[in-house]
Amino acid sequence: MTLGFSVAELAPVGSAPGGLKMGLRRLSEADWLQRDFDRAARASVFDAHPDAVRVLPEAESAVRELAAMLGVPGGLAEAARATWEDLCLLLPGPDGAYRLVAGAVGFPTDWRLHEKMGLPLAEVHAPIHGYAEKLSSGVDHFFATLRPGPIFGRANWFVVPTADWRYLPEGDPAERFAQVTPDNAGRTLFVRCERQTLRRLPDSGAVLFTIGIHVARLDALPDSVVQGVAHAVIAVPAGERERRAAPYYADALAAYACGLADRTARSAA
Repeated sequence: MTLGFSVAELAPVGSAPGGLKMGLRRLSEADWLQRDFDRAARASVFDAHPDAVRVLPEAESAVRELAAMLGVPGGLAEAARATWEDLCLLLPGPDGAYRLVAGAVGFPTDWRLHEKMGLPLAEVHAPIHGYAEKLSSGVDHFFATLRPGPIFGRANWFVVPTADWRYLPEGDPAERFAQVTPDNAGRTLFVRCERQTLRRLPDSGAVLFTIGIHVARLDALPDSVVQGVAHAVIAVPAGERERRAAPYYADALAAYACGLADRTARSAA
């Protein structure tokens, strides 16, 4: 089963913010990581943000194993430049809870690596409303039982006001989305997808979590994808809806999607 490497492919199968489902798919080795990508963009982001790579002492052997798996001489910084995907390694602590022990995150989506280092999964995901109640136990079970060999993938997506690879919004969300209207939503809103994969490294036992970012402007996507995103945004539950700033663009997005549907209906008449 494939997952795709574009927003048009990922958004229809992805979980919207607040969807709270793992939605895992078994992937082949050939479908694991993106083969062709903008290497200059990866190099430039790590040149500009050397703090985007962090490794705790207990992760050193897992980092060496990962670099060898990717055929990259060096450590995590070199491995991250050789892949489009950001790379995170997790190991169980004394209590059995998996903790983030290494990360190379050049293209974050509203989170900062230094704030998450050393934390268990539940605390890493704490800002996501409903995670502890609806998803935490399932994620913990998956990590505990994942065997070396199989690769699993999933996707989620976000609506954002920029195509920047790094998305670390600050300030008033009302200002961030102030320019968005039903007439220009196609040009001012973007769908940002995270293509995520999980696999266990056989020697160190670490779980490798990769995050590949794909961004597309709304008007570059098929009408069916736009309409699906608009409907899903409406269903995002309270709490997560506010965290993702949906109240500041949802109405404009819905009106834009309705306009696409009306246009399709007129064309078919």
